[in-house]
Amino acid sequence: MARIIEVDDSNFEQEVLRSDIPVLVDFWAVWCGPCRMIAPVFEELAEEYAAKVKFVKVNVDQVTEVVGRYSIMSIPTIMLFNEGEPVETLVGVQPKARYTELLDGVTA
Repeated sequence: MARIIEVDDSNFEQEVLRSDIPVLVDFWAVWCGPCRMIAPVFEELAEEYAAKVKFVKVNVDQVTEVVGRYSIMSIPTIMLFNEGEPVETLVGVQPKARYTELLDGVTA
């Protein structure tokens, strides 16, 4: 299984903003049904793009600074960061093909 990193306010900058490869961030919560729906897809993508993209989860109930900084209002929110900047945001459950298209755009 690919490594999905849980981050918080203390390590977001190091793990996401300073990453030398693109980072896909899943803003989620334990109580969120749609978040649980995309979790297996996120895990599959982490396997498929293991060497090219870092996969990170942010629990919105525990991480306040980062959630506020990026104005996360709905979950699941998936944000793609490249070179420390957010380049794409997807809100709600999306088909796996949409995530693949997004990742292929930064790894090609």
